[in-house]
Amino acid sequence: MRIAVIGAGVIGTTTAWELLRQGHHVVLLEAGPGPGLVTSYANGGQLSYDYVAPLADPGVFADLPKWLLNPASPLRFRPRVDTRQWCWLMAFLQACNAASVRASTTALLQLSYLSRDTLHAWLGETPLEFHHRRNGKLIAYRSPALLEKARKQVAYQARHGSKQRILERAESVEIEPALANLGTALAGCVYTPTEEAGDCYLFTRGLFERIQGHPNAETHLNARVARLSVSGTRVTGVVLEGGETVEAEQVVLANGLQSYELLRQHGERVALYGLKGYSLSVPLPDPSSVTTQASPSAPPAAPDISVTDYERRIVYARLGNVLRIAAMVDMGDATAAIRPDRIRHLKNEVHRAFPQLAVEQAEPWAGERPATPEGRPIVGPSRKLANLWLNVGHGALGFTLACGSAVLLRAQMTGNGATPIDATPFQAR
Repeated sequence: MRIAVIGAGVIGTTTAWELLRQGHHVVLLEAGPGPGLVTSYANGGQLSYDYVAPLADPGVFADLPKWLLNPASPLRFRPRVDTRQWCWLMAFLQACNAASVRASTTALLQLSYLSRDTLHAWLGETPLEFHHRRNGKLIAYRSPALLEKARKQVAYQARHGSKQRILERAESVEIEPALANLGTALAGCVYTPTEEAGDCYLFTRGLFERIQGHPNAETHLNARVARLSVSGTRVTGVVLEGGETVEAEQVVLANGLQSYELLRQHGERVALYGLKGYSLSVPLPDPSSVTTQASPSAPPAAPDISVTDYERRIVYARLGNVLRIAAMVDMGDATAAIRPDRIRHLKNEVHRAFPQLAVEQAEPWAGERPATPEGRPIVGPSRKLANLWLNVGHGALGFTLACGSAVLLRAQMTGNGATPIDATPFQAR
């Protein structure tokens, strides 16, 4: 079967690879000059299989006033005269209830575990170099009350196969000595020893290169899709901006926010909106070149285990000789512009937490993360066109969920109804 996959970020590239593995002919179309250069380029780097709680949470209502009024808050809302923004926001607030969070968490855990197992299987078959590490993760809490709330979440997730435990301050520092920099501000951590990290861009690029070398694949860069070619209720291919038509028996939309407009042209709307995030890539000294330390008793400058500073909504992941630091959600800023005030705030927070880091040497980045209100991606068929498929809306979990989403989508496309996990929570809505 000839299948066109639109988008060569981590979602589209993994989708294309899974379809090739199952014997299909794949045409991978990327609007940009290379794979993984937009949302997948400099994300947080954490493969966070056990920490998938959606952004929509009952606690949002208590935090909303300070988020709206404080320009340095982790979530910043920029109101716009935009019906789409307000409809998404209302759906998001409706999802901020305990029942919705439980349902989303359960579904996301199943998808994330499928993704983890799939990634490991693929790497066993096709090794890729992307600074992949299975080094665990700590979610650091400053508030004892929030740590107790996390204890309940850990207990709930344990019923669905999650392996986490609560650590007090001393245990946390023993596992990750760099957390001593937080001093008494640290109440404790949730520790997940099985979590992983890696460079999403290097992974996407490496997989794209394998696709390029596959005999059943075609790859096209600088190939922006202008519209779908439709006959009746079926897609016959896609039309590129230059007018060229690429014919296909099936079409997959995996191009993030751009998929919204392609669907809208055919009367289908999905609750998809961009949540802009920021990151810093801080260079770390080569361990082989470090011969002295300012103080033997001083904690390490950077964590070795991946760390999430829960209250600050900042994640830290070591990728080779770089520490990737990602944070913040800006809603209503539909540009890739790096806002100096947001980067300045992030650098200040990082300096307070890990004062020895060379944040002045950091490379900043910003990009939009396509998200649904409930935090569950859309992985399944279009509601309008019989042979059109969607793999979009992964939010901040794109890298974590990519491989599992590819397998789940392929199973729906070609598996005669059999899927590795329940696909119902991920249908278009």
